Amino acid sequence: MVENWIGASTMRRFRIPAVLALLLGTLQLGGCAGLIVGGAATAGVAAYQERGIKGVAADTTTATRIRAKLLDTNEELFRDVGIEVYEGRALLTGRVPSEERRADAVRIAWTVENVTDVINEIEVSESPLSDIANDSWITTQLQSKMTFDQDILAINYSIETVGAVIYLIGIAQDKEELDRVINHARSIKYVKRVVSHVRVKEPVKS
Repeated sequence: MVENWIGASTMRRFRIPAVLALLLGTLQLGGCAGLIVGGAATAGVAAYQERGIKGVAADTTTATRIRAKLLDTNEELFRDVGIEVYEGRALLTGRVPSEERRADAVRIAWTVENVTDVINEIEVSESPLSDIANDSWITTQLQSKMTFDQDILAINYSIETVGAVIYLIGIAQDKEELDRVINHARSIKYVKRVVSHVRVKEPVKS
């Protein structure tokens, strides 16, 4: 882990520059230069995550494979189900019209290589689509609060918001950090509930 050699306080100093680098990578720079900067920025952010570059790459590949299989099965399933993979744990969110459709999504996720757990947070609803604009606004608000909180390593968290319910997955440095994240989430307007699947990092033995 990166923290083993540079320490938590140093990581916090690097946290915001790493996030800014990621944002820089998404700018429209044009041609190959934009792709190079974007790739380098993404790799830089991954290097500071607890899971490391290989872990991020593996989880990204796993999530892509799940999405591809959902699309092959049913376009609506692909549209309605959100996927976040962290340390091989696949968090499924969204709204689908039937229990059968939800079971299909879970079954498909389990067939993908390197999936170690499937966390089923998919809701069954006659109106599958939620307020996407409001959900995106909530996610952005939480990302901002976490990024500028010096006591949170925001790069170690992934966020999904569905129907004003926030779902979290990732790695917390300790319970205090996770509590700060949850409190930030609960403070955001329109949020109905916060569901955490974040793993709290085990303390380093002296």
